[in-house]
Amino acid sequence: MTATIALSVAGLTGTPASAADVNNVKNAGFESGLSNWTCSANSGTTVSSPVHTGAGALKGTPAGQDNAQCTQTVAVKPNSAYSLSAWVQGAYTYLGVTGTGTTDVSTWNPDATGWKQLNTSFTTGGSTTSVTVYTHGWYGQPAYYADDISVYGPDGGGGGDPAPTVPGAPSGLAVSGTTSSSVSLAWNAVSGATGYNVYRAGTKVTAVTGTSATITGLAASTSYSFQVTATNSAGESPKSAAVTGTTAPTGGGGGGSVPKHAVTGYWQNFDNGATVQKISDVPSGYDIIAVAFADATTTPGAVTFNLDSAGLGGYTVDQFKADIRAKQAAGKKVVVSVGGQNGTVSINNSTSAANFAGSVYSLMQTYGFDGVDIDLENGLDATYMPQALRSLSAKAGPSLVLTMAPQTIDMQSTSNSYFQTALNVKDILTVVNMQYYNSGSMLGCDGKVYSQGSVDFLTALACIQLEGGLSPSQVGLGLPASTSGAGSGHVSPTVVNNALDCLAKGTNCGSFKPSKTYPDLRDAMTWSTNWDAKSGNAWSNVVAPHVHALP
Repeated sequence: MTATIALSVAGLTGTPASAADVNNVKNAGFESGLSNWTCSANSGTTVSSPVHTGAGALKGTPAGQDNAQCTQTVAVKPNSAYSLSAWVQGAYTYLGVTGTGTTDVSTWNPDATGWKQLNTSFTTGGSTTSVTVYTHGWYGQPAYYADDISVYGPDGGGGGDPAPTVPGAPSGLAVSGTTSSSVSLAWNAVSGATGYNVYRAGTKVTAVTGTSATITGLAASTSYSFQVTATNSAGESPKSAAVTGTTAPTGGGGGGSVPKHAVTGYWQNFDNGATVQKISDVPSGYDIIAVAFADATTTPGAVTFNLDSAGLGGYTVDQFKADIRAKQAAGKKVVVSVGGQNGTVSINNSTSAANFAGSVYSLMQTYGFDGVDIDLENGLDATYMPQALRSLSAKAGPSLVLTMAPQTIDMQSTSNSYFQTALNVKDILTVVNMQYYNSGSMLGCDGKVYSQGSVDFLTALACIQLEGGLSPSQVGLGLPASTSGAGSGHVSPTVVNNALDCLAKGTNCGSFKPSKTYPDLRDAMTWSTNWDAKSGNAWSNVVAPHVHALP
């Protein structure tokens, strides 16, 4: 079970609040500035935009060693159950409570886009008359926003905001993606709601706290009807209008003849101090070579590729094409990578999606690329990027190699647009090589925080993808080839191998051990073949034989 799902369940447990309960938080919507709130190091202020409701919201700005924590002491009754919720915007935004006299609780938002509702619950101890509610961000992250914070339960005597009313029915319910065994849904947020119930053919199938859900365990090529309701402590709304989702035909993953266990390396089409290479210089241990990077054009969504012949020592386009053909003759795949740290390709409507598919297919025809790698690190649209990739797949056929290289934060939750995109194209997706670097500490699938640079960091974060809907054959581990390849997160090749063993065979694990093994785990990836060459191919010489020897 992923950390996100666990937090959602936590928000729905505990004794339901009664109709006479109140929100014990004062100035819950920050309509009176920071009245009743205290923020560390003057890190908090109120803003008029963005807000969830009303005219004000909290803005907390982490700086240095301060995580912008804002707190309020809230009066409560002993031996009582309370539900804690807030609407937040910004990745790594936390909501929690201390001083409960029982078990203090917290939850957090891994996604940087839009307003999201955080929910959890707690019970007070026998002598507890007040608790401290807090929000905070994370070190080195941008500002976060919070609004409509609530502690619903018995009136603690301190006053607060009015009790909730039954929310209205959700609107905008739509199918956001399908696979052969799942349908993903999304809908509009409902004011005052603390959760949502999803119904299939009139029967409740799941409860979530956010405005999206993926219903799994479905039959291929089958139509299903769905509705959603909104809930809070006052009750459940009427059902939304119904939508129909049809699962995809049976089949999973693209990639033609990519090996069961493969090694991916990025090849740099520029000189940044790493070893300058031709495609022919890439060692044979690499099964997939991702050419970095395609360039955006002035046409929305379209990309092109410009070989840096001058920077690569006079490498000609004809030599480049011939080297690609030679690699393919040796059983390797060569794809063009779109994005990178500074990539600005935007696919946000049907026109740009069509432009993207057409331009990538043109590059495949011109240079002989086997497919495309999506390495967009500045966000993507989970509706139109899948549309673009399916259009490309229709042009290229079943041999298309489709890889992705999201950042760690992009795959922390199935509600994130990158994760949704991967699930929405699962039937044509070859592998997701998440970048396990330049991220700082992250949550694993067990809800614990792990520091990058350890075998636990690799295995516990891979577990989120493995348990979140991707096939093991679509999951890979992306690491820098050397300390020069990334600012942080480099581990020795032995640690990479240990993580592969832990996931595939259940051996060489650290403190985290997955609940089962994934012998079909697909890939190990590195940035880059050039930095690998700079260090004498120390990464590929150790990792590639190990990957290829996996059962």
